[in-house]
Amino acid sequence: MHKLLSLAAAGLFCATAVPALANDSMAELRTGGLAYVVTEDVSMVEENLFLSMDEVRVDYVFKNTSDKDVTSIIAFPMPDIVTQPESNVAVPDFEADNFLGFTVTQDGKPIQPQLQQRVSALSIDWTDELRSRNISLLPYSDKAAEDLKTLPPETLKDWAGRGLLYPDTFDAGQGWQTVYRPLWTLQSVYWWKTTFPAGKTVRVSHRYTPSVGGTVALSFIDHGKPGFNYDSYKTRYCLDDAFMKTAAKLEKAAPPDGPTYTEAWLSYVLKTGANWGGNIAKFKLTIDKGKPENYVSLCGEGIKKTGPTTFVMEKTDFWPEKDLDILFLVAPSGN
Repeated sequence: MHKLLSLAAAGLFCATAVPALANDSMAELRTGGLAYVVTEDVSMVEENLFLSMDEVRVDYVFKNTSDKDVTSIIAFPMPDIVTQPESNVAVPDFEADNFLGFTVTQDGKPIQPQLQQRVSALSIDWTDELRSRNISLLPYSDKAAEDLKTLPPETLKDWAGRGLLYPDTFDAGQGWQTVYRPLWTLQSVYWWKTTFPAGKTVRVSHRYTPSVGGTVALSFIDHGKPGFNYDSYKTRYCLDDAFMKTAAKLEKAAPPDGPTYTEAWLSYVLKTGANWGGNIAKFKLTIDKGKPENYVSLCGEGIKKTGPTTFVMEKTDFWPEKDLDILFLVAPSGN
């Protein structure tokens, strides 16, 4: 039996578009990429999930409940890097293919996964086109910017017409200048082959640095009243009256020209955990807000504070129906 299972990932990417961290799911490998399917042969017996603004740690226990070995490809889809003009994207390492510093072990042994990367624009795959001209696929990298300088003007204009590039025209101090910049989307997937022995468990653990979005001030409150982002924040992060009162106090206490509390956003896709056979038997979520002076809000039941910076939610027979969206209020340096 040959299947493919996905270990998806990653964090908030920019202030407007928010690719989420993802959970495991079973998938099959088809021409052109991965197609995710539901499996009843392998169950997620346990998931221990740790989320912070600095690190994501996930420890899984899977069990093959069938009477036959299941040979699979385990895949870890990185979040898409979606470029757009005037975008402000937070990526831990702009120059590296492994831009989140992803590492993985299986049953305690390090895995060296393979990497599949594809580039698209306007839903059309242009990977071979870029590679044929030795253009880096990393859209925000210095390497891509330098590589594009090697293309003739007619190619740059042609690629702009295909939605791969956009012309950035600006006054460089010596007259107007146009530079063509990437507008493509990069999709990256790490994958490796493994076998789930019949009736036995397999432990998979991975670590990476999340890409965390945010703002330089509190955008959901304005002079103690709900701000322009309040309605969407209330739905997404389940803001309650107590949290709003705290935010109002922080806003009022901020010095006129001094550092203030800022926002940070983190997301994690839980719903693909439902692709496994049955519920997640044992689920534990740990959130670390970083500093005691920070604050955190998210939607969830039974969340308990377990330390100066940590909060825990534990579930049995857990069926993930919603993804996690977490709002941190980050104290200014020195607090």
